[in-house]
Amino acid sequence: MRTLIRNVTLITSSGQRDSSVLLDGAVIGDVDCPRQTQADEIVDGAGLVLIPGVIDDQVHFREPGLTHKEDLIHATRACAKGGVTTFLEMPNTNPTTTDQSRLLQKLHLASQKSLVNYGFYMGATPHNLAELKSAQRTPGIKIFIGSSTGDLLVDDQECLERIFAETRLPICAHCEDETIIRENAQRFAGSGDVADHSRIRDHRAAEVATRRAMDLSLRHHHPFHVLHVSTAAEVQLLKHHGDLVTAEVCPHHLLFSIDDYSRLGALIKMNPSIKTRADNDALWQALRDGTIPVIATDHAPHTLAEKALAFPQCPSGLPAVENSLSLMLTEVHRGRITIEQLVHSMCEAPAMVWNIRGKGRIERGFDADVVLIDLNQRRTILNSEQQTKSGWSPWHGVEVTGVPVRTWVRGQMVFRRVNGVDWFSDIPCGAEAQFDLQLRGYWAQRNEPLRRKSV
Repeated sequence: MRTLIRNVTLITSSGQRDSSVLLDGAVIGDVDCPRQTQADEIVDGAGLVLIPGVIDDQVHFREPGLTHKEDLIHATRACAKGGVTTFLEMPNTNPTTTDQSRLLQKLHLASQKSLVNYGFYMGATPHNLAELKSAQRTPGIKIFIGSSTGDLLVDDQECLERIFAETRLPICAHCEDETIIRENAQRFAGSGDVADHSRIRDHRAAEVATRRAMDLSLRHHHPFHVLHVSTAAEVQLLKHHGDLVTAEVCPHHLLFSIDDYSRLGALIKMNPSIKTRADNDALWQALRDGTIPVIATDHAPHTLAEKALAFPQCPSGLPAVENSLSLMLTEVHRGRITIEQLVHSMCEAPAMVWNIRGKGRIERGFDADVVLIDLNQRRTILNSEQQTKSGWSPWHGVEVTGVPVRTWVRGQMVFRRVNGVDWFSDIPCGAEAQFDLQLRGYWAQRNEPLRRKSV
């Protein structure tokens, strides 16, 4: 199948230009195509923009074991609608993804169900070092340095030293100091105020754990990615990161503050917790200046019934993968970031951080994962229209400007929005992402051309 997207504005991290792009089967066959280029389908992109497919490197899609609140079919429809063509999923499912057999189970499930491309992290425990050392077909190792599900908490220094010293895969971590959290929890024991969540999981808990993990990375010369940065203090640490440390920020830590607990309550209860407006401002600045190169969602849905439980029983996490691109495009309209910065942070940088072959750019030979966007179309986020199985969004009622109207995965159209009506492919079009451990990491790659797939 050859699809020609004609007369479109092509957006890259370095600028924008009028172009035509040929999707030739699963790869991009040509860019800036001549007028006479032949194709099976011609799409008129006049007035629209084309970007690489978004790569979300932190999601929780809950399958297997927790499918009452999310599953791969619903979550990947949400991805397609939101312009996300590749996701990397976390290991805290049931059972947890802590050995190769469980990883292969997830890969098989995704091959049968996913509309978009996929990868799954291997979770670290205090007892699975051998599995981490031999792991294959995974982007990297996830460590929870802070409370987590089941046996995934790794807080012992000796265990952490061995993981950083003896494994080869990139490492990412949830960084909140467990000792500080427990001490704070004792201080607020008996509280029914959800805003105390941000006092229990406070600034210091995030800063101490991030500093600890960065120290491990630098001493062992091991690539490390800081997940969901939430504080200005962490931004200051990252300014002196060295070449092996990267980081990401999530829409909820950019757009919500502790002032929003009064209207949204447990809907914005997150780990790490929502912080202050001053932290919001520091995170935006870090995104603009490149200190934080990646935007991810930490999509972690729960049912509304679960969220309605009294604090502290109400779980932490919220759905976001469906709306993250439109939320960020709205901030482009407001002047907080440029569209070129958005493409870098949501498309190019995640591919570079995780060494994903053939993704993140619209160039000849790269995978045909692209998103056509109407930058001027407005829509209101409504719970009733959410594809996520949880069926709600903390941004319910918010108007966004900038809407994906078509999404292609490996050259196959998986989503189309026409006259306000959403269409989805009923065929799983996604494929397992391929990771190249020979690449030198994000900061080195920034100054080098990405390796291209041969056509």
